[in-house]
Amino acid sequence: MRKISFFKRKSAEPSWRLLSKKTRRDRKEAVLSQIQNETVYLAIQEIYDEQGCPISEFYRFAGISRSAYYKWLKWKPSENEFQVNAKRILRLMRVLHLKSVCRRRRRNYVKSTPEVTAENILNREFHAEHFGEKWLTDITEMKYGASGKAYLSAILDLADKSIVSFVIGHSNNNGLVFETFEIAHENHPEAKPLFHSDRGYQYTSKSFRKKLNGAGMTQSMSRVSRCIDNGSMEAFWGMLKSEMYYLKKFQTYEELKEAISDYIDYYNNHRYQKRLNCMTLIEYRNYLKGAA
Repeated sequence: MRKISFFKRKSAEPSWRLLSKKTRRDRKEAVLSQIQNETVYLAIQEIYDEQGCPISEFYRFAGISRSAYYKWLKWKPSENEFQVNAKRILRLMRVLHLKSVCRRRRRNYVKSTPEVTAENILNREFHAEHFGEKWLTDITEMKYGASGKAYLSAILDLADKSIVSFVIGHSNNNGLVFETFEIAHENHPEAKPLFHSDRGYQYTSKSFRKKLNGAGMTQSMSRVSRCIDNGSMEAFWGMLKSEMYYLKKFQTYEELKEAISDYIDYYNNHRYQKRLNCMTLIEYRNYLKGAA
């Protein structure tokens, strides 16, 4: 036979916590009621001003108290109206389901351990007398379309400030850097420059160091978190983006790639500069080679 228990089951939560939850729920309902009744109060006031109907009829119809209406009617904003508690604002935002727009949290990239490093031999001496004496290199990112990204790798000579070689790709990887270096070395096999870069993983790999050693080049690297150590390269990125990239919205990768190629051709071959005796960069390069 089934036994009947006359004892009530105890709640899993203590009474003070249940009371706290009830208090919070009642407060939320009171705030919501106050916000919703604002429209009712305005409607009652408007009808009374236009038609002069007895207000007592509206109390019963709207289900509000007389004291609540007159409390709202006599309320006047004070000088410290906007000096309210932050928790009250948060509570009202939750009642109205309002949320602030926040920036997306940046991804935490895992730092890789460099295989090889080099000293900052360049030491911010951004001047060279002859072509092929000092080369700088770096990679920059550009966007196109809704979410597309393209990466530009380039090598810059410090004697004439020309772009020795550049490659555009979809990915920021070793292949992008290696191809940029190979184009420069194939076009200028006699050059044995001081080769300066930041500490990106492509430049700190053993494979890249092997390429530099094979070409007879000396490696130099910026210090950690010191972009100014590669200042001339950064200056070129700023010039390219301000004179070309920021002036137009690019919808496709091909459109962006063509614009970059056209700009670098203009920069090297058609941009006359007063500091170079009104010569273009390539003309000044040939002048330096002839003078040597």
